Amino acid sequence: MFLDFLVFGIFVACVVGIGMYKSRHEATGEDYFLAGRGLSWWLIGFSLIAANISTEQFVGMSGNAASHVGLAIASYEWMAAITLIVVAFAFLPYFLKAGIYTMPEFLEHRYNTTTRTIMAVAMMFMYMLLLGSVTYSGALTIRSLAEQLWGLKISLAIASIAIGLIAMIYVVTGGLKACAWADLIQGSALIVGGAVIMFFAFDKLGSVTEASTIVDVKTGAVAVVQLEEGQGAVGRFMDLNRVRLNMFLPDTDSVLPWTALLLGLWIPNFYYWGLNQYITQRTLGSASLAQGQKGIVFAAFMKLLIPFVIVIPGIIAFNLFAKNMQFEAVYDNALVIAKYLKANPQTLLVDVVESPSEEAIASWPSGRFMLAIFEHQEAVKSLKTKNIYVLPLIKSDYETLSPEEFTVFTSDDKSWNFVFPSLDAELKAYNEKTQAAAAIGGKTVTTEKFIAHKYDTALAQLLGNVLPQGNGIVGFVLAALLGAVVSSLAAMLNAASTIFSMDIYKKFLNPETTQKQLVLVGRISVVVFVLIAVFLAPWLGNPKISHSIFTIIQESQGFISPGILAVFAFGLLVRKAPPMAGVLGLLTNIVSYGVLKVAVPQVQFLNRMAICFGLCLAVMAFITLVRPLAQPIEFKHNTSINLESSKGALLAGIVVVIVTLILYVIFSPLVLAK
Repeated sequence: MFLDFLVFGIFVACVVGIGMYKSRHEATGEDYFLAGRGLSWWLIGFSLIAANISTEQFVGMSGNAASHVGLAIASYEWMAAITLIVVAFAFLPYFLKAGIYTMPEFLEHRYNTTTRTIMAVAMMFMYMLLLGSVTYSGALTIRSLAEQLWGLKISLAIASIAIGLIAMIYVVTGGLKACAWADLIQGSALIVGGAVIMFFAFDKLGSVTEASTIVDVKTGAVAVVQLEEGQGAVGRFMDLNRVRLNMFLPDTDSVLPWTALLLGLWIPNFYYWGLNQYITQRTLGSASLAQGQKGIVFAAFMKLLIPFVIVIPGIIAFNLFAKNMQFEAVYDNALVIAKYLKANPQTLLVDVVESPSEEAIASWPSGRFMLAIFEHQEAVKSLKTKNIYVLPLIKSDYETLSPEEFTVFTSDDKSWNFVFPSLDAELKAYNEKTQAAAAIGGKTVTTEKFIAHKYDTALAQLLGNVLPQGNGIVGFVLAALLGAVVSSLAAMLNAASTIFSMDIYKKFLNPETTQKQLVLVGRISVVVFVLIAVFLAPWLGNPKISHSIFTIIQESQGFISPGILAVFAFGLLVRKAPPMAGVLGLLTNIVSYGVLKVAVPQVQFLNRMAICFGLCLAVMAFITLVRPLAQPIEFKHNTSINLESSKGALLAGIVVVIVTLILYVIFSPLVLAK
């Protein structure tokens, strides 16, 4: 334990210290926000990966991998590799030529100030959610691991504050250059840390006698199978998970249907890697166009490796610890089952027992639920039940519950009806009756969600149960994970402060601000955004929102990403598009995405993005046909850096694209069926 703490402490000190040391001479706005436009390709590549990979991936993506989604979630990584190559050679030359600080600023060059402002404000609100979600997922991991490994009870609030403070210290001090140098350490460590987790996960899988598996991704059917002795870990992994190694899920899937791969997934990818400030800020700080392109291609290559150190371990986590994930779900389900009991007192499947004894808990039968009501939170936390039908709840919470008159109870978790078949059958009958009554009375129906497994604990299960203890390995992996959180948080803080400082404060509040004042505003805004992140983090742990933080983040960005991509792409390709086309393109997406989400919620969010993207392009095309510019717009040359493209980077990029396509063939139904 001492070695773990020592390694952890040294890592954190090195990250913060090197980041602050390398940026100690920052003075102007260009120095603070764009590292003086002097970043080399290797710093850009590692910084792109470190800014991108956080516990959003380690927790959320491995959590999705643990569910029926499996390897298909890797499309967010492998398709990003192709996207990055396009960004390097189709987008980056325009952005560096314009000499911009922010992506909204480019829209002013192409359209007008209104378009710039709409994008800046929309991205500010989105970054608030992202800051909260990254802080939450990191805090959740730290809390779970501290309790599992060392018996330390840390609240989400305390863990969130610690993460926010570490990121804030070096971002406030050194801006983008501090982030880039810290990311060099953290980007390397997270890949090595992920590889360490994967190694020990396979080692554990090779030694167990039974494992859980999902036998049908369409229905979510779960089975526990006895494993053959003498079979290697890789062979076991393939036999257990063949159906979850398919990159193409059914078109009815709610998380990632194969239809989304045709268009829907490309939209958030191009927005994220080409137009998203906290990613593109690294490339805007390139020393030259060639350095930026080399850095992006290097990052694209590393994206091919990420699924092997994040997604594969998540799949194994379900094999080994599906039961543990069920036990983690009881705390989320307790409140929902209590609401179901109060909404439906006729249920025969739920009993309320105050302060039950350990004997009563141990002997409680499967198929019936015990609401174990305790006087205080401490009693709930100390309950170590291994019975998924025993749901602990504080008495005051139970007594104050008053669900809406028309409440239905459902689940996003496909394996729900296999884990709790008796309740699933009863819920279907109850929900049908409730929805019919609501329809007759013209009432609104509210929804409460159960979960069968707490998939987002997949990483915590691996770290707490497969890594060897006491030799510093746990400390290193925890440090790498904390680094992943802090680097992403720092990137978002730097980007949000840049947008606020350049697109809002300098543009509207104080156009005559000095460079020194501008840097001060950036630093103050970093502190404010940290406070917002710490406030939002615990709220995002509400199971009613979603059973996956990764899904929350991806779906929410649909409010801005299709519109921003449409406006940028249309503006670059159609030079006669008038300023109003940019304004209406952004507004069309925000409104249409919200309307579709409410009116037809059954449309999967990536398909919803594709529809909105098409609507935005149609509106912009119509405006251009009606009122085109008299002359095509020209982009002015506003930089002193070298804009010569890199032929070597282009060749390497083509190789990355070919390798990506080969991976999709290998993990396709045709090959896996053999």
